[in-house]
Amino acid sequence: MGKPTNKTLMSPKLMQSLRSAPFIAPFIILVFLFYLVPVLLTAVLSGTGMDFTMRFNFVGLKNFARILSDSVLPQILHNTLVYVFFTCLLNVGFGFILALLTTYFIKNENIGLFFRTLWLLPRMTPPVIYALLWLWFLDPTEKGMLNVIVGAFGRPPQNWILNNPMPTVILANGLIGVSLGMVIFSSAIKSIPDELYKAAMIDGAGDFKIIRHIILPLVKWPLMFLTVWQILSLITSYEYIMLITDGGPLFNSEVLSLYSYHKAFSNLEFGYGAALAVILVLIGILVTTFMLKVFGFDRMMDPSRLNA
Repeated sequence: MGKPTNKTLMSPKLMQSLRSAPFIAPFIILVFLFYLVPVLLTAVLSGTGMDFTMRFNFVGLKNFARILSDSVLPQILHNTLVYVFFTCLLNVGFGFILALLTTYFIKNENIGLFFRTLWLLPRMTPPVIYALLWLWFLDPTEKGMLNVIVGAFGRPPQNWILNNPMPTVILANGLIGVSLGMVIFSSAIKSIPDELYKAAMIDGAGDFKIIRHIILPLVKWPLMFLTVWQILSLITSYEYIMLITDGGPLFNSEVLSLYSYHKAFSNLEFGYGAALAVILVLIGILVTTFMLKVFGFDRMMDPSRLNA
């Protein structure tokens, strides 16, 4: 018998991994440079008391001990939970409804495409312009668009943003995030074979049963991806909140990511801001793990087995 070569000793999976390594390597390098390295630098910075002097004076875990005693943090964590939950619900839920309306209920492809294009316009608008439109729409004077509408019914002008800061930022961020869910769900629904709809209709199933027993199970992958993606994005996003309310009034719309930004770049407490950012990373990891368990990611990754 001949001596086995290195090629025969390698498993097929290992050989496949080696063949694909040159194609994956650039992406691994990009992830390392622009994701892992910043996280590591933030972790190092969180152990310092760096301020406007820009000195790396290491203080150990004092910044994290300060987080535990921060009197404002419970309110900010509550705001973050409310903001992420309701905005994600709007992004995913309303995005799915729009996808159903423009693909399943509207049979004319041109009409559905027209409405989907309209909902993409806010996504293509620069964030500053989008925020200015909301500030104009909710202007507290009688010239604000919403005040003009309520004024037609004899109601006095109201300061909508001051009185409802959290609903304002939820609507502003939620409505622009709907477009991503609409596009993903639309493509998933359009990929479902028409034969399944026809067979269900022959059996007497109505639209509600078709949506529940055919469409929803077949869009589980996009639903899982979009939910996890939106939650992670919302945990770390703050640009629309900063542009519309800047976290006010009195921290009523301040979320953890914006609080970290304010501490680092407004108060110049870079070490404390970095410690808050590290907490955000840990929260993101825990939430991702939990959501993958909720959606049964391991079961979805198992290969299909035919019963004997």
